[in-house]
Amino acid sequence: MAATPKLNPQQRAAVRHLDGPLLVLAGAGSGKTGVITHKIAHLAASGFAPSRIAAVTFTNKAAREMKTRVSALMGAREAAGLQVSTFHSLGLRLLREEHRAVGLKPGFSIFDAEDSDKLLAELLGRDAELRKAARFAISNWKSALVSPEAAMAGAEDEATSRAARAYGEYQRHLSAYNAVDFDDLLYRPVRLLAEDREARERWQSRFGYILVDEYQDTNGAQYELLKLLTGPRAAFTVVGDDDQSIYAWRGARPGNLSQLSRDFPHLQVIKLEQNYRSCGYILNAANRLIEGNERVFDKTLWSALGPGERLRVLPCADEAGEAERVVSELLSHRVRTGNDLGAYAVLYRSNHQSRPIERVLRERGIGYRVSGGRSFFERAEVRDLVGYLRLLVNPDDDAAFLRVINLPRREIGPATLEQLGRYAGERGLSLFDAARGIGLAGRLPDRSGRRLMEFTEWAGGLMRRGESEPAGAVLRQLIADIGYRDWLRETAANPKAAQRRLENVDELEAWLARSGEDDTGKPRDLHEVVAQLGLLNILDQRDDTPDRDKVHLLTLHAAKGLEFDHVYLVGAEEGLLPHANSVADDNLEEERRLLYVGITRARKSLSLTFCRQRQRQGSAVDCAPSRFLEELPADELEWEGRSGTGAQPENARERGRAHLAGLKALLNEG
Repeated sequence: MAATPKLNPQQRAAVRHLDGPLLVLAGAGSGKTGVITHKIAHLAASGFAPSRIAAVTFTNKAAREMKTRVSALMGAREAAGLQVSTFHSLGLRLLREEHRAVGLKPGFSIFDAEDSDKLLAELLGRDAELRKAARFAISNWKSALVSPEAAMAGAEDEATSRAARAYGEYQRHLSAYNAVDFDDLLYRPVRLLAEDREARERWQSRFGYILVDEYQDTNGAQYELLKLLTGPRAAFTVVGDDDQSIYAWRGARPGNLSQLSRDFPHLQVIKLEQNYRSCGYILNAANRLIEGNERVFDKTLWSALGPGERLRVLPCADEAGEAERVVSELLSHRVRTGNDLGAYAVLYRSNHQSRPIERVLRERGIGYRVSGGRSFFERAEVRDLVGYLRLLVNPDDDAAFLRVINLPRREIGPATLEQLGRYAGERGLSLFDAARGIGLAGRLPDRSGRRLMEFTEWAGGLMRRGESEPAGAVLRQLIADIGYRDWLRETAANPKAAQRRLENVDELEAWLARSGEDDTGKPRDLHEVVAQLGLLNILDQRDDTPDRDKVHLLTLHAAKGLEFDHVYLVGAEEGLLPHANSVADDNLEEERRLLYVGITRARKSLSLTFCRQRQRQGSAVDCAPSRFLEELPADELEWEGRSGTGAQPENARERGRAHLAGLKALLNEG
């Protein structure tokens, strides 16, 4: 956010308030981080030792940035001892010091998601959907401070009872392993402080003042931890914005804001409504949209930055047309203004929406960075097939051999691969060449040797086809030969996940088909196409290009806390935003807040797109514009193709001329 030269009156009041609990309602772009850092400095100047001040947030990155800003404000020496951490880091520290009180031995382990999933697999079997449901239920119970016994007592159906039983067994196994999981880093400290008066008083005396950032994202356990640590003195400041509460799906409780007023009758509330980020038209749209939600605390964002550009609504035929339109608009705008690519962001509701955008950016040679999801080349199914192609053009690629030899399963076990590796090392051969070596026969069981030979013969046949046939045809044959599509369906967690993975396979096939000829129409051989694909992969993963030279692609959830000069928000359609699941669950308010977050990421300009038709599960379906678009101020929108909006004909003509000039400039650059 642009730095404010000085604190405004509301910010100053929030910094100076030390008498009792304080809630700072900080609207988007209103300078909340500056308030927290200045308040820490004010606390230190008021006699609080930095070691007795704790600032708590949600990510390690946010904690590091906050500590850096405080050190710059106070000086590194004066800030020494200040405790800035995430909630989970604070809980871990408490558990390490109080391990005996919670029945843990020193050096206890922390289970990550994969460890937890393996443990649940032991308890529940290989049903991925069942494990996922149990893991979700256990996490929610812990976030709400529900014990296994209480979960069982409250179960109203067999599915919940089964999950509750798994919860109890899961906790018993964790104890046996001297381990905790991620949710235990909050659940167990809260239980300890609630039940052990001496431990509670010990930790309350540890902190003289606590500050909490992004308070609207706290869950039940985090809220209780705050209350237990601050105690009767309630010496705390929490900073949050109920309009930006978008994480209910992972346990956040926006109701914690209103709960503060009930638990702390003397709570003071200060609103930060001046926005230092966005222009007037953007804020007007955000304010009008969020009026559709019921709110405990009303606030209206305003800006001294001027009205700026009107918001644009761009209808598109389908997702391919949407991607072409957004990238063309972006490039044209860049040519006119000379902006860095990093000034632009494309936001979307769901990760799969990035695929067509990525494809067009790759084809235009435009650098981009995907956040809040995996880049196309990082997806497992794409990496699998690229591994096969790499092996076909370079049999000496041992990494590719090891990735694909048992994918799908060929019953070639670790012992066989160990013997193969030893034989290859003795002979100075690649694993592929060793697998078809005559001398290997005496070292392996006949069945294993035969399977290796079958694999190398099959791959050799595809290698020969690749010398004369298009790359796309070779990939299609490869996929058919190994039954890869059926394998994806069988191993996916659910039909939706299978469909997403199959669509990625389709996208790779289409890319190879498009790349089968050079600019003159001359066919490329498989080696050339795979080399080009490998280069794209490397460029996708490299981190040495500064962000200012890459377009940002990210989900609306991942965009929280970020800001960009120019934003393209794609897929503003019924079923996507609001999402169909949220409509079915009657949870429109969080979807509205999600769009509010997206709108308020933009500093200077915002364009929203929707498709008239979109591919869903392999079929084209008609789409309707999002109901939320109708909630925006119509007289301040430029809705392409619709009369009665704020669009002016001369503006449209001027933009068209500028767009054409930009495209010509791009062609001349090439």
